[in-house]
Amino acid sequence: MTPAPVLFISHGAPTFALEPGRLGANLGKLGSRLPDVRAVLVVSAHWQSRGVQVSTAREPETIHDFGGFAAELYRLQYPALGAPEVAVRAGQLLAAQGFTASEDSQRGLDHGAWVPLLHLFPDARVPAFQVSMPYDLNTVEAWRLGRALGPLRDAGVLIVGSGSLTHNLYEVRQNGSQGEPYAREFAAWIRDAVVKYDADRLIRYRAAGMAPHAERAHPTEEHFLPLLVALGASTAGDATPDVIEGDMTYGVLSMESYSWGMPPA
Repeated sequence: MTPAPVLFISHGAPTFALEPGRLGANLGKLGSRLPDVRAVLVVSAHWQSRGVQVSTAREPETIHDFGGFAAELYRLQYPALGAPEVAVRAGQLLAAQGFTASEDSQRGLDHGAWVPLLHLFPDARVPAFQVSMPYDLNTVEAWRLGRALGPLRDAGVLIVGSGSLTHNLYEVRQNGSQGEPYAREFAAWIRDAVVKYDADRLIRYRAAGMAPHAERAHPTEEHFLPLLVALGASTAGDATPDVIEGDMTYGVLSMESYSWGMPPA
C-alpha cells in the first residue's frame, strides 16, 4: 500500500470556515484527488496539553473555541466520526518513542481541525481524531513527534499539521490582502526550505541568520510547530512537496500550505 499523504494546512482565522478564499478552493480540489484513507489525524495549534494526548472519542463534538465572531460560525457542525482504534495506535507509537502519551475520550475537534477539514472533506466522510502538542514542545521535538506518527501513513492515515505559516495577531488588520513585506519575506523563506526538504533550516528557523523576521512572524511558536510535525511525518522518499496556494489574509496571516506524498494530478 502506498503511504497516505501528509499535509500542513494554514487554518488562519475561524472565519476561514465561511470565507474559503483561494486556499479553501484548493483544499477542495486536493480532497477530490486524495486516495481513500482510513482516517485523518490532525495536530492542531489549538490543543496543547501536559504530555501528549490522543482523542479517542467515537463521535467528537465540533468545538467552537473562539469568541466574538458572527453567529453563523457557531452554528456550523462537522459531524465526522472518531477513530478510537487508530488513536490508541497513535498513542502506542508515541510512547515507543519516549513521549508521555495518554488518552482523552471526551475531546472533540477544535477549529484548527474542523475548519480546514470542512474544505478538504466537506461531507465529513473520513473519520477524524486529534493528537495534542505538549506545552513545552520545541521545533526538534515537533519534528520527532511527526516522525513517531509517520508509520500510521502505512495504515492509510492522512496526517495533517494545522497551524499558520505566519501568525502575528497583534498586527492583524481588516483591509488589504497583499500582506506586510515582512510576512511575505518570511513565507518565501519557508517555502524555499520546504520545497528543498531542508529540515535543518526549518528546525533552526529562529536562530540568528536564519529565517527573516522569524520572531515577528511568530511571536509564539504554537502555530509554526505543526509544520515541523508534518515535515517529520513525511520522508525523503515522498515526491517533492507541493505548494498549496493561499491568500495573505488580514494583512499578516499567510494561508500558504503544503502537501507531501500526493499522487500525481
